[in-house]
Amino acid sequence: MTTEKHFTIHHDGVTIPVSRGGRGRPLVLCPGLNATQSDLRELAGLLRRDHDVVTFDLRGHGLSSAAERYSFEAFLSDLAAVMAGLDLPSAPVLAGYSLGADLAVHYASDHPGAVAELVLIDGANPVPEPFVTEALLPEFRAMWDGMAARQEAERGTARQVLLTGQEILDLNIEIDAVRSRILDRYRKIDRPITMVMSTSMAGDEGPAPRLNENWRAGVERLLRERPHITTSWIDADHGLVFTHAPEIARRMNNP
Repeated sequence: MTTEKHFTIHHDGVTIPVSRGGRGRPLVLCPGLNATQSDLRELAGLLRRDHDVVTFDLRGHGLSSAAERYSFEAFLSDLAAVMAGLDLPSAPVLAGYSLGADLAVHYASDHPGAVAELVLIDGANPVPEPFVTEALLPEFRAMWDGMAARQEAERGTARQVLLTGQEILDLNIEIDAVRSRILDRYRKIDRPITMVMSTSMAGDEGPAPRLNENWRAGVERLLRERPHITTSWIDADHGLVFTHAPEIARRMNNP
């Protein structure tokens, strides 16, 4: 059994809680939008059997403080601050879930040699079409307003998310724009990349079949350009890190 260490990193007016534990090869696990390190606890615990695992909360998530701004670049600066604040014996595996995967790709492309490899869990996908379209905007707005309202019950806990429904919507629109250009980021990375993706990212109701087809098309687009990326699929929706943690851990350890 290994001891888990906790410390905080201060930057850009926010306080970021960091946890570290395990033994072996260093691995940094970056959560996604509306996800906290507490949500990823099962996956992190499994990875700690073979890795020295670092987890943290993005601004406005979990035990991190609120911020004046929430944007892709702001979240990327959180990841960069954590990476700069670590004293690791070697370049780590950088793993990210959802938005965290996109942050990992951008960080690796900006910092050549800073990571040993990337593991991308259901994110960083160069989808050919945006997810948030005019037709689906009312549906997404209602979904994220409802999510923000439900989050009120988690206030003051390690699972809280302080973002409003509008802020979540705006970020998803920004993420669509980021992913429309992410192939350029992949072209700058010369490290091994493993992707673990969900077969039914959007579930199975309403517009889900079209969105899931778009998700698979994005991966196919990436593999045409970068055929050496190791890719596997899990029969799950976008919540796969919560429902299939043991399977994800196995694939991360044995890509």
